[in-house]
Amino acid sequence: MSARLTGILLLASCHAAFAAPAVQQPPDRRPPLPAALRDVGIDQRLNEQIPLDLVFRDENGVAAPLSAYFGRKPVVLALVYYQCPMLCTQVLNGMVSSLRSVSFKAGEEYDVVAVSIDPTETPELALGKQKQYVKRYGRGPAGWHFLTGAEAQIKTLANAVGFRYSYDPSTKQFAHASAITVVTPQGRLSRYLYGVDYPARDMRLALVEASENRIGTPVDQILLFCYHYDPVTGKYGAAALGLMRFAGITFVLILSTFLIIMWRRDLRREVARAR
Repeated sequence: MSARLTGILLLASCHAAFAAPAVQQPPDRRPPLPAALRDVGIDQRLNEQIPLDLVFRDENGVAAPLSAYFGRKPVVLALVYYQCPMLCTQVLNGMVSSLRSVSFKAGEEYDVVAVSIDPTETPELALGKQKQYVKRYGRGPAGWHFLTGAEAQIKTLANAVGFRYSYDPSTKQFAHASAITVVTPQGRLSRYLYGVDYPARDMRLALVEASENRIGTPVDQILLFCYHYDPVTGKYGAAALGLMRFAGITFVLILSTFLIIMWRRDLRREVARAR
């Protein structure tokens, strides 16, 4: 076959490929979301300030602004409701399991604040939940706060966090997403952890970052160098560039140590020969 004929055939093939009609995508046959779930979700507000002047009641019925729980330590913040039949329990269970696996202690390196999104819930319900999860935590009650409040206060806080929920009158339940947030001592949203299972490594690194490195060890600083927070997944993943830099630094340190050892050995030999 001549080169000219080959070129004509290739050109014809390309023309046919471009001229072919686009494949029509099948229509989306997924059923629409129930009305109660259409406005439910999480809108990340990273580095935004939550209003610390909002007043809530603690598990003992004492009213205080959110600022009473901030100022010195990072805060693990959970928006839940205490009579939730399923999801909130899983969120709180996952949170306490993760915190039990972290060496930092509540009340010392960080605080935990749970806020009910149900304005009808009472401090008595909050106290029952506090006792339940303090017992599961097993390191004492310090730093654990379970709050209730008025609807206006709850909605203002939820909007600031980006926590969208809705109430379903037919089931008398709240539809909401599953996530917790880690907040700086000054009340800025630092990290979102999604789902009901929060890896201890992610929780620890989130607390270290929210504390502005005031807690943690040099190992945590190395991990933060090698891992980065992905806001899409709400998890920490390996950062290729960070790992390469760490590997390069480690290689240089090992090589430098080896050269120093060899230099000192040769120096001792030269001194011995001079004698």
